[in-house]
Amino acid sequence: MPLIIIRQDITRMRVQAIVNAANSSLMGGGGVDGAIHKAAGPKLAEECRSLNGCRTGEAKITHGYDLPAEYVIHTVGPVWEGGGKNEAELLRACYINSLELAAKYGLETIAFPVISSGIYRFPADQAFNIAQETITEFLKDHEMTVYIVVFGKNVYTTVSDRYSDIEEFIDDRYVAEREEGEEARRYRLMRNGPLPDAASAAGEAVYYNACDEAMPLSQKSLEEALGDIDESFTQMLLRKIDEAGMTDVACYKRANIDRKLFSKIRSNMNYKPSKTTALAFAVALRLDIDETEELLRKAGYAISHSNKGDIIVEYFILKGIYDINEINRVLFSFDQAILGSL
Repeated sequence: MPLIIIRQDITRMRVQAIVNAANSSLMGGGGVDGAIHKAAGPKLAEECRSLNGCRTGEAKITHGYDLPAEYVIHTVGPVWEGGGKNEAELLRACYINSLELAAKYGLETIAFPVISSGIYRFPADQAFNIAQETITEFLKDHEMTVYIVVFGKNVYTTVSDRYSDIEEFIDDRYVAEREEGEEARRYRLMRNGPLPDAASAAGEAVYYNACDEAMPLSQKSLEEALGDIDESFTQMLLRKIDEAGMTDVACYKRANIDRKLFSKIRSNMNYKPSKTTALAFAVALRLDIDETEELLRKAGYAISHSNKGDIIVEYFILKGIYDINEINRVLFSFDQAILGSL
């Protein structure tokens, strides 16, 4: 792990290998294929000539030459003919064979285009689904960072049947945020942790506890303040993993988190993750919305209805949907940061 969706020109990706959606001759063509050959320079075509072509679903590797990537893995996707000629399985084979070839060469980073979704006319949503599902399955047993590179800006605006429902959910939350009164907003924020008290002459931090009255921090002794320290984000995370009966590996892979990052978190009881990392673990652990908000508070964050990404994640949690791939596809389609990754 992780799997990262990115909007970029694949010829500019600084990874160990990029994947070329090639034709069977491997001698260049249109779309991604032509762009990669142009960026790599004439030596790529010379090496490809020695490979004697490639059959649909298979993969072959060459050097990257003038590309930032060290290698190019060439695979031939199927032409869409209505779905009745094994197109889905052939497309799946493109990803599997490319990934296995990358693993054979000991590569740790690889970038894919959405194979066959261009001039080969494979329906974009189905092609993207196959890419995401196949890569995710492979990453269950391999430590590798894989990018799905999308070039166009609005290619996947209908990636989910839930899209319209989510748009409405976002609109409702935005309206609620705008209509919320100042007193209610301050009360909600106080529940989420420290809040500068504008009503206080000193402007000091005020905390709200369900069992106590709000108490200015300055009225507590240092010993009392230190005694109030709660468990950290890392401590809560590890406790929740144990309570779920989950292994560390299963958790960080379900969270779309890099192994090295998880090791840093585990070894530092005071580690402060990014908000997307904290949310990714909440999804991996299938936490309800209250538990998610608690985990976020441990890291110094709160769910904000002024943030589309937060609202989208809230939508999925409230619906009891914890498929991080689907969540990330929707986040990407709304131009929001995806969960997990690096």
